Amino acid sequence: MSAPARFPRFFVTNPGPCPYLPGKSERKVFTELNGPHADELNDALSRIGFRRSQNVAYRPSCLDCRACVSVRVVADQFVPSPGQRKLIKRNRDLIVSACRPWSTQEQYDLLQRYLKARHPGGGMSEMDDMDYADMVEHSPVRSYVIEYREPNPDGSAGRLVGACLTDQQGDGLSMIYSFYEPEHPTRRGLGNYIIMDHIQRAARARLPYVYLGYWVKSSPRMQYKMKYQPLELLGPDGWHPFDLERDAGDV
Repeated sequence: MSAPARFPRFFVTNPGPCPYLPGKSERKVFTELNGPHADELNDALSRIGFRRSQNVAYRPSCLDCRACVSVRVVADQFVPSPGQRKLIKRNRDLIVSACRPWSTQEQYDLLQRYLKARHPGGGMSEMDDMDYADMVEHSPVRSYVIEYREPNPDGSAGRLVGACLTDQQGDGLSMIYSFYEPEHPTRRGLGNYIIMDHIQRAARARLPYVYLGYWVKSSPRMQYKMKYQPLELLGPDGWHPFDLERDAGDV
């Protein structure tokens, strides 16, 4: 193994406005993922709280805040609640396929509808089709776009209603970014269904975890991640099971 793969160089961004907590600033530490050992490096970094974006692995490194906590679902121990079982049943007709990480106009159009409805004015709202292609296709690791399509009357795959850019790691699936039809008249909860499908997909593949990115206790838009138990959080002493009283408090 070459020295650059064993000893990656890390850099720190300048502080900027925090997207989760008003009045806070964020700073990130990052390193480049490239070369023949990119998968191994990405796996190792994900276990200590890094996330991937294109060919970069990053994690928060804020000066005065530790609110962002890495979380992962223990896939083979997940038992859906009655409401989650209903959601799985309601969407079991969807045709799900793992596609190579190649962007399409159909995916981009769906992303735009999703962003306009769910995250207007967010950091990705100005993303054009080339930006989207860069996000999907510039992956130095084993990645897929998981597509969710409604069936045509003849049973073939029809309209795209959901998608997720997903990395397959040595110990699980990492959901890099998911999006879905935001105003579907009959399929509420598509985002939750996509997460549960990933949990089931990981369990079938005997992969222990599904990485959900960061959880911020004080951010209401992050609380959906608490629905997927058992959940593990990354703390100063490593990963530990989520405890409602200790970790969530009065959220």
